[in-house]
Amino acid sequence: MKQHKPRILAILLSMVLSTVAWAQNCQPSGKYTDTNGETNTIAAGDTYSGSAPLTITFTANPATTTDAATNYEWHFFNQKNPRSAFLIRYDKDTEYTFTEAGTTRVILYEILNGDTTRYNPISLSISESSLQMPNAFSPNGDGINDIYRAKPGYKSIVEFKAIIFNRWGQKIYEWDDPAGGWDGKYKGKDVAQGTYFVNVTAKGADGKEFHIRRDVNLLRGYTQSTR
Repeated sequence: MKQHKPRILAILLSMVLSTVAWAQNCQPSGKYTDTNGETNTIAAGDTYSGSAPLTITFTANPATTTDAATNYEWHFFNQKNPRSAFLIRYDKDTEYTFTEAGTTRVILYEILNGDTTRYNPISLSISESSLQMPNAFSPNGDGINDIYRAKPGYKSIVEFKAIIFNRWGQKIYEWDDPAGGWDGKYKGKDVAQGTYFVNVTAKGADGKEFHIRRDVNLLRGYTQSTR
């Protein structure tokens, strides 16, 4: 009589293994929206250098056949303590806003049936803060320098407030976003050409504080050549 035990054991082992799901099938990434309103993706293993505040949506991107028992952990490490996570999120997808200067590594751990997979880090480098204000603008409707705002290239400004005064100390306008600015109007009407004053208080992601007070020359008759 033939012995079928080895064959039966092989079939049973195959059936058991077919019911076991393993990790190692994610493609973690981070998505952010740039100043132009476009969505960009950072893949695991990549490094992105940007300015605070920077909001990133982290996604595990598992395979469509992911086992329901799979657990996800996002570990956040900063350069001050690279061995101990300062934050752990227990979600497949999570969002975080970076407000401090420095480098942060974000690592996804996928856990299933005692099998843990550590993926390559997504690295974010937040620049030191920088802020400058111009001394003139020309709100004449030519589309060039029509708004008084922070000079291009400001970086990692997490708190901001600017107030415009006239020569008599009257508050004309204020705004709280470095991307915003003054269009040369007061209560909807053009103010006269002349010298005004701006008072800016701001704080950077690196803790640096900015206190800027300066003249603002409003030049209505000035036209800047685009050549």
